[in-house]
Amino acid sequence: MDKLRQHIEQITPLTDEEFEHVNTFFTLKKVRKNQYLVHEGDETKYEYLVLSGIYKVFFVDNAGREYIVQFAQQNWWMSDYEAFFKEKNATMFIECIEAGEVLYSTLAAREKLSADLHKMEHFFRVKLTNGYVALQQRIRLLLSSTPQQRYEEFSKLYPELIEQIPKKLIAEYLGVSRETLSRLYSRDK
Repeated sequence: MDKLRQHIEQITPLTDEEFEHVNTFFTLKKVRKNQYLVHEGDETKYEYLVLSGIYKVFFVDNAGREYIVQFAQQNWWMSDYEAFFKEKNATMFIECIEAGEVLYSTLAAREKLSADLHKMEHFFRVKLTNGYVALQQRIRLLLSSTPQQRYEEFSKLYPELIEQIPKKLIAEYLGVSRETLSRLYSRDK
């Protein structure tokens, strides 16, 4: 739980007593490689904080094509947020691609924790704002940049993921073919 405290205190300090209270709202889960945390159609009860491992959040269209919305690594939050906040069934999947651990909590727990501690309400607002900004940047890149520009931006933002994630998944995330990614990757070397 030290990781949770360090993560929160990057935004707002907590007393020992406050952290003890915060800690009661989270549960630890070990996740195996290829294990799903969420399947399309599931009731989406949880939001997850990644302590370790790498995860992908994705959906599958009617033709069976997979679209990766997000990779999540240490200190990233993930869920099917439309389903989580609107208390609907999932339209996304979350799969573990490198084994690790997550902390999870419910929407009701998040609301109660925010009501109990203004500091946590502030923390969640900052995290949500940062996530929204990152999502807008991703959409802008997908809509208005070349594959080369998308690859360069991904490499700059997530250099460690270039080596850890299979190239097939990076290609899906960038919206390019595996062959195009191979050409971009070889130029980068």
